[in-house]
Amino acid sequence: MKLISPYLLFLGNAPDQLAAKSAQGIVDWRPELARGQLRLPGCAADVGLPDMSLRDASAQGVKTLIIGIANAGGFLPEAWTGILVSALEAGLDVASGLHARLEDVPEIRAAAAHYNRRLIDIRTAAQNLPVGTGQPRTGHRMLTVGTDCSVGKMYATLAVEAEMKRRGIPALFCATGQTGIFIAGSGVPVDAVAADFISGAIEQLTPDNPNGHWDLVEGQGSLFHPSFAGVSLGLLHGAQAEALILCHEPTRTHMRGLPQQPLPSLSICVEANLEAARLTCPHVRCVGVAVNTSHIAQDKVQVILDQIEDELAIPAVDPFASGAGRLVDALLAP
Repeated sequence: MKLISPYLLFLGNAPDQLAAKSAQGIVDWRPELARGQLRLPGCAADVGLPDMSLRDASAQGVKTLIIGIANAGGFLPEAWTGILVSALEAGLDVASGLHARLEDVPEIRAAAAHYNRRLIDIRTAAQNLPVGTGQPRTGHRMLTVGTDCSVGKMYATLAVEAEMKRRGIPALFCATGQTGIFIAGSGVPVDAVAADFISGAIEQLTPDNPNGHWDLVEGQGSLFHPSFAGVSLGLLHGAQAEALILCHEPTRTHMRGLPQQPLPSLSICVEANLEAARLTCPHVRCVGVAVNTSHIAQDKVQVILDQIEDELAIPAVDPFASGAGRLVDALLAP
């Protein structure tokens, strides 16, 4: 699936800033793609872009309205229907990362057909996906993995991409989640792919490439999270990554949403991911730890990073806060 920029980011009536995480991700990593934001009365989120009407957006060349918020259950509020129909009337495509499908709303589907505009449901997998084969591929691949879900795998992958591009190294962020696809403009919504085809879909996403090229694959879930381990395993096998970066949020006391499920130790998590990855890449290695320090007092950050480095003997950094230079150094080391 391909998205056409520039975007107008629809924040609706988001109750808080966290609800606008998809829009925030676009602004943080691809600000050049977004021209403005559209907020409804009562919206408590603001991603720092100019507020813009649909008419103004169309006049400024906007091509796609992105639903940039996530709500519990991923539903499409009935109150948004009129706005989305008006966006189609104004000549914009509409893209959504919600679980609810735009095409399932009759008024929206009819407007898209009438105005010849696209409805892009990001969480819709392509048809006729292949199963994985594990056949060796040319080029290089890195995958982010996690001690838990929602610990910063997308941000870590994008930080590595930014650093590699800064150095002139051919690198491509390969998106596997809805926000990542909004940022990259294309990708595989892996949580919408049937289990048998996850590894094959990721093989398609990261095909043969020239020897100097790196595909940087956005990880999902965690091998240790009972809800999402299946997706994580499919990514490990399909990516055929020669390098893993472990992503970790040190303040977690249990798996997200599962108070009864403790987090694994870092060393156990590293070894489990390496063991699973060896099925399709026997020489895989873990090159570093991307630590999400956003909830840690500044005077404690370096202490925690040093402790992780002492335990695992690989670099530990917060790549969003301080850059991914040391992770890239380790990635490129022989």
